[in-house]
Amino acid sequence: MKLAVDTNIFVYAEGVNGPVEAASARKLIADLPVNDTVVPVQVLGELFNVLTRKGQFSPQKAAAVVTDWSAAFRTVDTSSAQLLAGLELAEQHRLNIWDAIILSVSASAGCRLLLSEDMQNGFEWRGVTVVDPFLPQPHPLLARALAR
Repeated sequence: MKLAVDTNIFVYAEGVNGPVEAASARKLIADLPVNDTVVPVQVLGELFNVLTRKGQFSPQKAAAVVTDWSAAFRTVDTSSAQLLAGLELAEQHRLNIWDAIILSVSASAGCRLLLSEDMQNGFEWRGVTVVDPFLPQPHPLLARALAR
């Protein structure tokens, strides 16, 4: 099952929100099926922004982190069609435009899950279910995706 990862997962893994969140995020990332996991390029741009602002990483360190994550998983670019679908999604469901673009890209990439703590857990759009991977009881689709 193909899945996409949102920015906050990587932000947590880099320790920006503390050691407990970092450990949880790192374990989650280690358990992801590498060949079935994609990262929208939008996520990497947001990661750089959060690391340099909230995380107070130097631009050089943040760029190195982003480069490392982009090498670890397949990245997916944003097309004009995905932007337009994201605009429609933001308008109809009142999502933040950046989250809507990430969801649109995830759907276009054929993902069944989008792992995100920022969006509504269980929200479904064009075959993609948003799942908060840090809830005590994992969503059944996530449990299945992580089972090896």
